Amino acid sequence: MRLLMSLIGISGMLFFAFSATQAHHAFSGEFDSTKPVNLRGKVVRMEWINPHAWLHLAVVNENGDEEVWMIEAGPPGALVRRGWRKDSVLPGIELVVQGYHAIDGGNRANGREVTFPDGRRLFAGSSGTGAPIDGADITEQ
Repeated sequence: MRLLMSLIGISGMLFFAFSATQAHHAFSGEFDSTKPVNLRGKVVRMEWINPHAWLHLAVVNENGDEEVWMIEAGPPGALVRRGWRKDSVLPGIELVVQGYHAIDGGNRANGREVTFPDGRRLFAGSSGTGAPIDGADITEQ
């Protein structure tokens, strides 16, 4: 009976470990480090959720049309430790976001650096995902 219970426990731990690893993705699986983006727009909303926070930004494109971009950021706890606050990303605030475009070409990006209206720059990325390191050269697309 103890052997059976041990096997069930080990199987459960392996299942949960595998599930957690599959839920988190590598940077290169979704974003292209050779396609930097430089977005200026107004905050639509900020989702403080795990494993990644998401910043929704209304950006006016080259045709003059507004499109909403989803910017993937690090986990909420890491963002707070870097100086982010929930009241610093309220809807309507204009931000500049530098990051990397989604591989599929959609209006999604992995955020690296965010510049706030007061000139503060905060790192938005996740560590350990294979994303380009902080300090990488980001140029305007």
